[in-house]
Order: sequence, then C-alpha cells, then structure tokens
Amino acid sequence: MIRKIVISFFMCLLFIAFNLNDSELLANEFIMGGDISMLEEVEDLGGKFYEDGIEQDAMEILSSNGMNYVRLRLWVDPYDSEGNPYGGGTNDLDTTISLAKRAKALGMNILLDIHYSDFWADPGTQTKPKAWQELSYPELKTQVYQYSKNVIERMEQQNILPDMVQIGNETTAGVLWADGKVGEGNNNFTQLAELFSAGISGIKDALTSEEDIEIVLHLDHGGDNSLYQWWFDNITALGVDFDIIGLSYYPFWHGTMGELHYNLNNISKRYNKDVMIVETAYGFTLDDGDGLGNSFFETEESVGGYPATPEGQIQYMNDLKEIVKDIPNNRGRGIFWWEPTWIPVEGANWGTEAGKLYNNDTGLLSNPWDNQTLFDFNGNVLESVSIFRNKTTKNNFVKNNDFENDGWTNTPSDWGVWAEDSADTNAVFVEDPGINGDYKLTHWSNNDYTVSTYQTITDLEDGNYTFSAWVLNSGGQDDAYIYAKNYGGQELQTKLPVSPSKWVKIEIKDINVTNGQCDIGIISYAHANNWINVDNVKFFKSN
Repeated sequence: MIRKIVISFFMCLLFIAFNLNDSELLANEFIMGGDISMLEEVEDLGGKFYEDGIEQDAMEILSSNGMNYVRLRLWVDPYDSEGNPYGGGTNDLDTTISLAKRAKALGMNILLDIHYSDFWADPGTQTKPKAWQELSYPELKTQVYQYSKNVIERMEQQNILPDMVQIGNETTAGVLWADGKVGEGNNNFTQLAELFSAGISGIKDALTSEEDIEIVLHLDHGGDNSLYQWWFDNITALGVDFDIIGLSYYPFWHGTMGELHYNLNNISKRYNKDVMIVETAYGFTLDDGDGLGNSFFETEESVGGYPATPEGQIQYMNDLKEIVKDIPNNRGRGIFWWEPTWIPVEGANWGTEAGKLYNNDTGLLSNPWDNQTLFDFNGNVLESVSIFRNKTTKNNFVKNNDFENDGWTNTPSDWGVWAEDSADTNAVFVEDPGINGDYKLTHWSNNDYTVSTYQTITDLEDGNYTFSAWVLNSGGQDDAYIYAKNYGGQELQTKLPVSPSKWVKIEIKDINVTNGQCDIGIISYAHANNWINVDNVKFFKSN
C-alpha cells in the first residue's frame, strides 16, 4: 500500500511537471534576455545572420544558444504626418506584435517596454506623443490608462501576452514631460506616481484570463545608490504598485561593478523587490562597422575594465551574472543584453531624417552600437553568444561566506580569529551594512594591530580553485591581503587595493589543491584607525 502511495505521488509530480506551460517553466529560470527591438528593421534593410557559416534567423540563433526572454520597446506613433517612419526600429505596436509572435513561437518570454512616447525616451528626453500634447492633466491620465489597456488587449487577442511590462523607459527624470517630470529641484512625485498608476491599472484591467503580468519600473545609472533611494523612496511612499526594479548598467557609464553590487543588494532589501538588469552591453571590438562613430571606444574599454573582444564580453557578462545571482533571497531576476542584433546595415540607424526632425536632433544618422552586438559586422554570431548558456552557479565551499549568521559579533561562525597580541582580537568584528546581505567583516582598532580572519576548507577534490572576496580598504597599513595556504603548494597572496568608498572584487586564482584542503584568510598589519571591510567570500573549483 505504501509503495502504491509513493508511486502515485511521483506520478502526480511528473504530471504537474509535464503540464506546466513554457511560461511557467521560464518564470522560474534566471532570465538571460536580449532587447532585439531593431531586428526587423535590420532584416528589412538587408541584414542577414549566420551561425557556423549557415544563414539562419537571428532570433533562432539566440534562442538555441540559451536566450530565454526578449525585451521589446513600444512607441505610440513613430511616424510623421506624411507617414514617414522615425527609424531606430520604428517600434509601433504592429512591429512589436510581429517580434513578440516570433519570440513566443521559440518558447521565449516577453518584457514589453512601453516608452509612452513616439520616439526614443530616456533621462534626457521624455516627450509626449504628438496626439497627447494638448491634453489636460486629467485627460492625460485617462489616455495613459486607455492606451496601456488597449496594448495589452491587442496582445492578448494575438495570444502573445507579455510576461512583464516596463512602465516607461529610464524614467529617472519622469515621463510625459512636463506633467510627469521630476528632478532638477522638483521632488514632487505626485503626478508621476499617478501617471504610473494609471498605466499599471490599464494593464491589469486588460487581463481577461488568470494570467498575471509583472510590472517593472526602470532607471539608468545602476551604480548610483543615492539616486535609487531618492527616486524609489518617493515613488513607494505614493503607493505605486510594482514588482521589479529594472536598472540600466553599462560599466563605462554607470559606476563600478562594486557600486552596482551594493546598489542591487540595498534596494532589493530596502523596497522588498526583485531587481533586474534590463539593459547592458559591452564592445567586442574597437572597430567601427559603419565608419560613422560609435558609443564604445578606447575610453569605454579602459573604464569598463574588460578587453574589447568576444572573450571580454564573456568575462564581463559572467561577472555581472555572478553579482545578480548573489543578491540574497533570489531577488536577482536576470539580465538583458541591449540590441545584440543591431549590426551595421545601410539605413539601420538610430533614426531617419523624419526622426531627426521630430527629435530636433542634428546628429549624424548612424549605428552607434555596431561594436556592442553579439554578431560581427557581417552578421556572424560571436562566441560571446555563450553568455546565454552556462547558467549554473559554482559551488562555494566557504561557510558563512556573507557573515550573516550571527549579527554583530567578534567571533563570526565558521571563521577563526588570530591576533598577534591577544588583546587585539576585538579588532575583528562583524557589522552592517554589507555589499551582499546585511553584514560584513571588519578589521579596525584605535590602536596598532595585527589580526587575521581565516577558515580551513576540507574534503576538497584535487584541482584548481579560485578564492575571491569583495573589499573596502582605508589604506595606510604596513600590509593587508587575502591568502591561500596549506593546499599542497606555496602560500599565495593578493594585496588589498586602497579603496575606501567603492567595493572592489579581488581574487587568487589557480590554487592547485593536491592534499584535499586549503586555508584561506584575510590579514591586516595595521596602524591605529586603519580598517578593511570584507564580504561575499568565495572559494570554488575553477576547472
């Protein structure tokens, strides 16, 4: 009888698993997506895509390599009075629906990015659609509600309901200027919140099925924690109902990876929300595909810190994925690569002459993104497409790696404390805030001190390992470093860089364990008031 019950239980589990639809399965995956809003315009103008020398549909190439989500921008009316398109994808609702159908057919989910504009919207430009210019504020709220509702109804009728909807694009300075503008001395978020709520209500009211749509609010400058606290403190105080904080993060524009890590950790906890990188990219070359200028050159490569190669793209994305996945309580939802298919095809520019005129932009019509795609200038997929694969997380052998187990303490669980003078053991303590979770390890005293915090890791397989940690460091010590020893080889060390305000990740690589164990630690030979902070410590097998 017990055997029959057990078999029936497992049969029920299998039935449930096999009857979950693609959307439900994908909802539980870490999102590795791409904003492919330019794709149909690139194709219409002659762009072709290849994998292993064989011409294929670009979306199929990306999907087969692991992309599980697409992000699609939506403009209200991207045409002038004579019907001339504004370009840059000319992402009207018909174009968006066409791309969404292709994505759904490949089993991918959809993040719909409603700009509430006729053309590009970002922190510097949030222009009302032409047809909405003369509306009173109450009429504008009604229009935002009705437009949002109509979009979702159209998409639901086509059986391509988006899984997430982004209310506005990079809305740091608000939307629908001047009614929904904030910043530049204006800290009154009331009208912006009402406009957001009108759009969100329209989306929710459009749903006729039991499906749900997650709502995303999106800012740029992903490493700027003070910006996010100012903005989301105001918007949450006014009761805007949303699910996910979306961030743009380009490492050459938006702060260090440590600043991003701290911000993601802080805002996910502060607002009890999931977080997601909805825009990022990095160059695969410093060459210029159309010869008309790019957004990524030597300066961006230098600031970004990775080589402008496909391998550099992979390194960057792997580091970014690790940060997002490390956000506590599975709050880090995923990452979207912005415009991986915007290859240099004649005419596939950021706009047309009509778009320039509408936007009052005198800039050169060009493709400024052609060296940040995941295809080369001839449409051949790059090896960096592998960023959508390899979604497993490395097994971290460090116990209490985020120093979260005990709260404030001088004796963190699973860590040993050594002091040259036993009176200095109090120079080691755990406090808040950390870069990952609530707490961090600190070395500090108002007297000179020499201390180490260490852990012995046992039962290791032979092989190469990496030891990493995120650190802050006041500087001034005679020495301060992380170390790995007693692993069967010579002690290895990496000196802590001086960085008192920006978290920095440091590593010891190629730790060739041959005896089944390794001692790892952090040591400070410090003068009075020198200090270090350490968090998110990892030791994992690298091959």
